Amino acid sequence: MDEPMSNRDFRFMSLGFKFRDLLRPRINILKEVRIKPGSHVLDYGCGPGSYIVPLAELVGKSGKIYALDIHPLAIRKVKAMASEKGLPNVQAIQSDDETGLPDNSLDVVLLYDVFHLLSDPNRILGELHRVLTPNGILSFGDHHMKENEVVSEVTKSGLFKLARKGQRTYTFLRE
Repeated sequence: MDEPMSNRDFRFMSLGFKFRDLLRPRINILKEVRIKPGSHVLDYGCGPGSYIVPLAELVGKSGKIYALDIHPLAIRKVKAMASEKGLPNVQAIQSDDETGLPDNSLDVVLLYDVFHLLSDPNRILGELHRVLTPNGILSFGDHHMKENEVVSEVTKSGLFKLARKGQRTYTFLRE
């Protein structure tokens, strides 16, 4: 994920996600994660922000949502959505790797359909490990990868262990 996609491709992807989200609401995926009110959550590679509104419902007013993406249009879209929906607990972060967040500050990280794009996945896993609390959850999904690849790639660094496999996601815990 060294370079953002073109603006045209991003807009096309965003349109496709709108249809996807109507057919398969993101809240159904998030229910597997068991996010609690008050949680601090990072959507790493947030794209057009499909998970932001359902996340806001789950974390409530006392929670915090960070939406990170490399693409400037993603950041603008998330900021506009947060403003339109009145979600003051959403913060957009433009970055291709580091979050800029403090150590042990997140309860959950969502890493959905972006891992296969990362040029240095181990560096990103290290960053996510750093920002997760000791009992933090890495919720992982990447339909571009097979199950054995997912488990192998995420656990080989020794930073995470598989806790459970859901219908649509994998839940990893910090080691």
